[in-house]
Amino acid sequence: MQERQQEEKILADDILVGSRCEVLVAGQPTKRGTVMFVGQTEFKPGYWVGLKYDEPLGKHDGSVNGKKYFECQHKYGAFVKPQSVTVGDYPEEDYGLNDEI
Repeated sequence: MQERQQEEKILADDILVGSRCEVLVAGQPTKRGTVMFVGQTEFKPGYWVGLKYDEPLGKHDGSVNGKKYFECQHKYGAFVKPQSVTVGDYPEEDYGLNDEI
């Protein structure tokens, strides 16, 4: 357990709040977003990365169990483990939602 937390901390230390990223969680499509929080939380042990997804693919608004870790629109926020996050130059994807018909 201790070794796993140390590994998570090393990965988390390289992820900066405000960074653009891609998120790959097993069994889910790849998602893009912005890092809003990095660190330990009250809801589960270990290190977590709080994300604001580009699309409403999340679970919350940056709050978990009544504690606000960051702010975003409802359903745009999520927490994932640092190993699921790849920081890089990932522009927001154009899903064609603003195209006129």
